[in-house]
Amino acid sequence: MSQHQQKPQHQQQQSGSKPGMRKPVFVKVDQLKPGTSGHTLVVKVVSATTVLQKGRAAASAATLRPTRIAECLVGDETGTIVFTARNDQVDLMKADATVILRNAKIDMFKGSMRLAVDKWGRIEVTEPAKFTVKEDNNLSLVEYELVNVVEE
Repeated sequence: MSQHQQKPQHQQQQSGSKPGMRKPVFVKVDQLKPGTSGHTLVVKVVSATTVLQKGRAAASAATLRPTRIAECLVGDETGTIVFTARNDQVDLMKADATVILRNAKIDMFKGSMRLAVDKWGRIEVTEPAKFTVKEDNNLSLVEYELVNVVEE
């Protein structure tokens, strides 16, 4: 009998989500705004270009970690944005791959938006998406100006 009493508690713990965890709300590229974070979106990689490769390949991991940064044009059926991939992320961001970006954030670079996933987020390669990327709406080409709003 005591076994039956313990079992429902165990099930209750399992069904209750962990504190701080929330169901991801998938957003579209055209909904991204400067200074926002916590985005989860499914995008297709249009192109990937390595922009920085520091550190020797032969260097031991303990002394010098190689730094790799790639700028990837990613998008969905609403538009495109430049995604900055770092180190191991570069390997996942291959042209034509479909990826889920979890907990992505918007970084501002020279007045334009860049999508990035830091250590708190992750990139998952998923099955190819059915949508066609809308390449004529690149959000990274929109320049923003930092305006200080003085509240009276």
